[in-house]
Amino acid sequence: MNAPATSAELQLLLKYLPRLPEREKQSILAQLDELAKLKAVEKAREDFLFFVKRMWPVFIAGKHHAKMARAFERVARGELKRLIINMPPRHTKSEFASWLLPTWFLGKFPHKKVIQTSHTAELSVGFGRKVRNSVDSEAFTEVFPGVSLQSDSKAAGRWNTNKGGDYFAIGVGGAVTGKGADILIIDDPHSEQEAALAETSPEIYDKVYEWFTSGPRQRLQPGGAIIIVMTRWGMRDLTGQVLKAANQRGGDEWEVIEFPALFDDDTEDPRPLWPEFWSLEEMLALKEELPSHKWNAQYQQAPTSKQGAIVKADWWRPWEQDYAPQCEFIIQSWDTAFEKTNRADYTACTTWGVWYPEKEPNNPASNVANIILLDAFKDRMEFPELKETALKHYKKWSEMDSRVAVSVIVEKKASGAPLIYELRSMGIPVQEYTPSKGNDKISRLNAVADLFSSGLVWAPETRWAEEVIDEVTAFPAGEHDDMVDATTLALMRFRQGGYVRLPSDEPEPIRYFKSKRNQGYY
Repeated sequence: MNAPATSAELQLLLKYLPRLPEREKQSILAQLDELAKLKAVEKAREDFLFFVKRMWPVFIAGKHHAKMARAFERVARGELKRLIINMPPRHTKSEFASWLLPTWFLGKFPHKKVIQTSHTAELSVGFGRKVRNSVDSEAFTEVFPGVSLQSDSKAAGRWNTNKGGDYFAIGVGGAVTGKGADILIIDDPHSEQEAALAETSPEIYDKVYEWFTSGPRQRLQPGGAIIIVMTRWGMRDLTGQVLKAANQRGGDEWEVIEFPALFDDDTEDPRPLWPEFWSLEEMLALKEELPSHKWNAQYQQAPTSKQGAIVKADWWRPWEQDYAPQCEFIIQSWDTAFEKTNRADYTACTTWGVWYPEKEPNNPASNVANIILLDAFKDRMEFPELKETALKHYKKWSEMDSRVAVSVIVEKKASGAPLIYELRSMGIPVQEYTPSKGNDKISRLNAVADLFSSGLVWAPETRWAEEVIDEVTAFPAGEHDDMVDATTLALMRFRQGGYVRLPSDEPEPIRYFKSKRNQGYY
């Protein structure tokens, strides 16, 4: 054959391949192989995920990687200028953002400038070395022939391409004076140590945002793009502050992609984000090991704010004993939802007891009525299931100690009204209760906040108690408030009923009944 055949001609010749002489047969197969290589190269130039698989053969792709890839391609085409991707640890976040994306981008646009940042300079320079070595590799050259490193510019964190392009790696807080960026990549700007300190000093996050706005953000070239890829840590982290500023002042329009580690986490059928790598069992085990606020933030990308909360986390007193104290009165409160759907609110139930700690020197909360969280749960239920569950939970506590009175309170809303009727028909002492001190949720929690701040509210060190604490301390910025409603319902009943009093409370007459200590619940 004097000239290479076209693709169509080669495909036609395949039909007759067995009949052809061996020499022509080998020539056709060689041309087909070369054609396949050319098509693969062309695809890798335009298809980011295909490029990833070419550069990283052992890579295991998940659905979230495909979504990330499509977003990166839109950035490369100039269609997307502001992108935030929030995703859990160990899901190839940094490999994509700090290694493969700048490699591919500089291959496509070897004349452009890239600034890549991470929470430390060491980490950023490490990725810079990886990008540099990739650009200098045979696999890269096959896809982007003619693109290489400038011979006199090969430092790991600062180098140029032979086409005038520029790569600069920097840690958060570092100076970027004199540098420009057609694409600014920010990968995990917060360290784990920083996030731990931010638990008590949230202003630590502010330093990252101030650096971002005064440094890298100002180095963007006309038409340049910003990509932030990170794990969420708190409401005040970089993602939170960037989006808050965008909402308040307008300006940058951000596209946000959130990847939770578990889809449908609050259902009976959760699904892992990357089942090809992380099994459901592994994810559920990890969820059990982590405090719920860390799981929600880092793995579900749904942080809650404990700063500016009405009730602070350290106001709850930890009950460290294996058994609950001897209570003298128990209230079980129900906050009911309308229906059982994935979008509906939860039905929540909390069980609380009044008890008296022994007298302690210099402790005003001792020898006075204290409150302890005995049990809690929430779920989405149809009414028949709700009725059965309410009966079960009442029996659990009423049969535990016949000497202790158990009262059930239900707010008459949603499915609360029929629940009141059904429970009364079964002989359960249920009361319709609507707090009078403010009808909105914030007013209700404020009405009982001093019980927490005075050290009168206890909770055991269990997972379900931790979920109540996290939801209450996140309010009003948290995602859910069902446990908050059930909590305020019970505590306001204790407070207004005279069962628990603070020295600052106005005197009220003794009500209801005497305790075993022969004194009234005030």
